[in-house]
Amino acid sequence: MGTETAGLREAKKQETRQLISDHATRLFLEQGFEDTTIAEIADAARVAKKTVTNYFARKEDMALDHQEAFAGALARTVADRAPGESALGALRRAFGEDVGRRSPVAGFSGLPFARMVADSPTLTARLRDLHDRREEELARALAEATAAAPEDITPAAAAAQLAAAHRLLFGRIQELTLAGHPVDAVAESVVQDADQVFAMLEPALADYAVAPPAD
Repeated sequence: MGTETAGLREAKKQETRQLISDHATRLFLEQGFEDTTIAEIADAARVAKKTVTNYFARKEDMALDHQEAFAGALARTVADRAPGESALGALRRAFGEDVGRRSPVAGFSGLPFARMVADSPTLTARLRDLHDRREEELARALAEATAAAPEDITPAAAAAQLAAAHRLLFGRIQELTLAGHPVDAVAESVVQDADQVFAMLEPALADYAVAPPAD
């Protein structure tokens, strides 16, 4: 009974969190992020202001609700790479899969959301922070994958290059979206861009952090 009650309680929390996030996103898109208040979000979700701040420490957390997935995506890809696959190969493959899915983590957010972020200094700054965090997590994953010594700068250097490629391609998707290109055209264009960007990294990183063969 205790486990069942705890499960129901957690489900209710997730439901409330999603309700707040959904109403917040709707208001952000309608009014702009900077012009929407916590009080307005609470009223729309029919909860107290304190409930909103209990679930979301910062207002931007309600808009960028894929933060954890975004920040950890590159590190997880490296950790899960196939036997014999390099870090670059895994990240290149995963990016192509994300484009195929039109994943928000790759940058596919739709025109209204992309415009909302671009028009908000707060959200733009937060997105830069998330890109930085993604690079840091990738560096840690590469250090673990290569058993690098703490003083070895190689994982950080590799992460800087790989994360910069993803940051560039994310920005390219946003740029094309804001210019009004259809999502399929954006995907087709960025696939070509990705081929060029990742090919430039091949000479330096093609054989770096290759996963050991399967037993």
